[in-house]
Amino acid sequence: MAFGLYLPFYTILCSVELTDKIKAFYLSIRIHMIIPKANKLSTNELKEVEAIASDFECSILEIQGHNRCVYAILGDEGREVMFKRIAGLPFISKVDMIESPYKLMDRRSGLADHRVQVGKTEVGKEEPFFIAGPCTIDPNNPNLYLESAHAIKEAGAHALRGGVWKPRTNPYSYQGDNQSLEIILQAREKTGLPIDIEVMDSEQLKLAFDAKVDVLQIGTRNALNYSLLKEVGKLSAGSDTTVLLKRGRHVGSPNEFIAAAEYIVAEGNPNVMLCPRGTTPHLEGYRNHPDESITPLLKNRTWAPVVVDPSHSVGHADFVLACSLAAIAYGADGLCIESHIDPSKGIGDDPKQAIRPGKLGELIQSCQAVWKSRYLP
Repeated sequence: MAFGLYLPFYTILCSVELTDKIKAFYLSIRIHMIIPKANKLSTNELKEVEAIASDFECSILEIQGHNRCVYAILGDEGREVMFKRIAGLPFISKVDMIESPYKLMDRRSGLADHRVQVGKTEVGKEEPFFIAGPCTIDPNNPNLYLESAHAIKEAGAHALRGGVWKPRTNPYSYQGDNQSLEIILQAREKTGLPIDIEVMDSEQLKLAFDAKVDVLQIGTRNALNYSLLKEVGKLSAGSDTTVLLKRGRHVGSPNEFIAAAEYIVAEGNPNVMLCPRGTTPHLEGYRNHPDESITPLLKNRTWAPVVVDPSHSVGHADFVLACSLAAIAYGADGLCIESHIDPSKGIGDDPKQAIRPGKLGELIQSCQAVWKSRYLP
């Protein structure tokens, strides 16, 4: 690996506070992944592996997925004897070396076969995965959200989104309300669909996690908030909770985006979806600069599913369909779309960029057709 590729991550890591364990993990230029024969090591097997690693002043990080676990060796990795001893254990399939600035997100890592599941649906397996819902939940009009939720389900969406707490550039704009959490939980109960909400701090994260929110969304303003990313990964480690990580709005490289997701995975939760959502400076006529074209780059470098947000990318309901079709054509596994039963009555961004559920249904059918064409011989 060229040092030039690695240098930006070294700079980032040196500028934030990390535990020695995680810092050693990231600043090592290569890492070895332990792949067990079974889906997970037993307690005694893990102790045996840890004992070998300890002999060489290394430690083991367990990464739990839906279907299996992999194990990263942290520390000084120039210990061929250690690798051979671990690989020789009867319950170990292999020990693989990964050279990458992001060790676990790399498509060659032990998580290469990991699949992200939201509710009962595996993201990007047989059809595009659709998350849809209003930008912001109005706590003073809960029925409007509930009606939207039912219509969105009928349109064919797999999960509901809804802004409970809202990050705003203007400090005097509506910031959200805890009551909205109860409204979206009610919508989940009534529709049976998983729910996706954005969290911005520790308090919101705990409230959402305790409520068993299916998808924790990290918005563009917090995309490089490494302390929050680590906290999300740590709290949700070992659970079925999925994290939708949006790309930072101020243009960063695809590698910076993937490395941000690594913070979550390194704390123990590999259920991460990457969400391009447009960047700044904006392209004249659009809200942002559409960036769905980075999808092939992300798919080439990491195993994580890519779920594009066309609504924030273009910022206008009339352009959402075209951007959605482009994203699916580029190889996206799904879309996150703002949809409202009556956008004119919505708050936040809904009046400008939300599409009605009827249009959402047409969009879903069109995207499914493009999806199928990707696999024609």
